[in-house]
Amino acid sequence: MVQRCLGGDKEAFSLLVDEYKAYVFAIILKFVQDRESVRDIAQEVFLQVYRSLPEYRQQNFKGWVGKIAVNKTIDFKRKKREPVRAEDSVDIAARISAGEECDPDKLLLQKERESMVREIINQLPGIYRQVLYKFYFQGMSYEEIAHEEGISLKTVESRLYRARNVFRQRWGDATE
Repeated sequence: MVQRCLGGDKEAFSLLVDEYKAYVFAIILKFVQDRESVRDIAQEVFLQVYRSLPEYRQQNFKGWVGKIAVNKTIDFKRKKREPVRAEDSVDIAARISAGEECDPDKLLLQKERESMVREIINQLPGIYRQVLYKFYFQGMSYEEIAHEEGISLKTVESRLYRARNVFRQRWGDATE
């Protein structure tokens, strides 16, 4: 289809847009919630795709389109002087590069869950929040946490056990 587009086939480009528009919208929605802005950015993305097709190197077209979508969205947010959360842009760019699917509904649901997880963890008492964060987000072992915190291994185990229980309880309350 890309070859047909390069040959000037407007119908082929229209088919490309139809095939990738949900994917592009999902990426943009990861950063921008305003539907009108999402449409504007998507239009910019496909305009850039059209302009850049001659430079496309025939590798992972979906990833290439995704990177354009991420960059156009970040440009949009910068022009509006809105903050761009680095972890979001890095996360979505990594998924795109890995060729991971970006279903709009799944992305929105995942983003909502991630937000709830962060909110619940931030509400935990500091000693629980620290061990949860270090164990799950930084990938530290019990021994590494004990050494860094200056506490015993048993204390790390106990805090993680209690932190998980408090988290589960609050997660249940939040999802009911």
